[in-house]
Amino acid sequence: MTESVSQSPMIWAYRLDGQGGATRLDPDQPASLSGLRFESPELFWQHWRYDVDRTEQLLVAQGLSESVVEALIAHETRPRCVVMESGTLIVLRGINTHPDQDPEDMISLRLWCTPKGIISTRKSGRRLLSLIDLTESFDSGTGPRTVGEFLVFLTERLAARIGEFLEAINERLQAVEESLITDEMARQRANLAEIRRQSAAIKRYLAPQRDALEALCRSRDLLSEADTFDLRNLTDRVVRYVEDLELCRERAVVMQDELRNRLAEQQNERMYVLSLVTAIFLPLSFLTGVFGMNVGGLPGTESGSAFGWLAIFMFMVAIGLWGLLRWKRWM
Repeated sequence: MTESVSQSPMIWAYRLDGQGGATRLDPDQPASLSGLRFESPELFWQHWRYDVDRTEQLLVAQGLSESVVEALIAHETRPRCVVMESGTLIVLRGINTHPDQDPEDMISLRLWCTPKGIISTRKSGRRLLSLIDLTESFDSGTGPRTVGEFLVFLTERLAARIGEFLEAINERLQAVEESLITDEMARQRANLAEIRRQSAAIKRYLAPQRDALEALCRSRDLLSEADTFDLRNLTDRVVRYVEDLELCRERAVVMQDELRNRLAEQQNERMYVLSLVTAIFLPLSFLTGVFGMNVGGLPGTESGSAFGWLAIFMFMVAIGLWGLLRWKRWM
């Protein structure tokens, strides 16, 4: 569903109870949000649209520095993690699961995290299902209890959907491999090209996301020992996904080469057959051309049996050429 940039800059806000539940607050009622600030004792999560008017002004009012606000509302970002004295800036990317958009057009999520709260931003109309999973966990009372658990939960959901996308790519590659065995090749050229394009685009963001998660693992202010352990396991998963993407791309390249080779073989076989036919019929065409000239002095013009003898001679020439090609093992 497309969102209008005229909507409220804040998408939602939660006051976490530290027990896995959270109270969802109305972004259009400033009074209910008055306590959601980094100096307050309550843990909170605010989610914003960064491309809406007044977002920058309101984020500055939260006490964020200009450099942090700039990073939260930047239009072009790559995954990264910057640990500062006042907090940690994290930029992640998630698979675009909208049915009318390409999965490789990954959705950017920016987070500013301190032990007191989380502020996240994304572009209007770019809903991330991993965040929907978070809100559902809060509504059911099984959500994260700390900022560290929040980051682990979010990273796990992002990694899970990347894993689902990789499974889909592997299934498509398997289908292409089976079609190569059964010689259903022509229709697979566009499919292989799309797989290569998607794999390269996802890897472009997934590789720096791996580095960002490794940097986040070193943040002792946000993560407990258990959170760090879980996040390192998730980082290993992302590393494996990067390797799998590279493998998928290489498999697609190999299959494209195999497809080109088979198509070239087919074309060569067809050209070879045409060459053999030409080799047989070229002398016969020469004979018919010579005896078809309307000039005087051609032998057999006065004989009624000349055509028959010529036909027999041409048949013998064709048999002789066929035998020569067989003897040379050219056919």
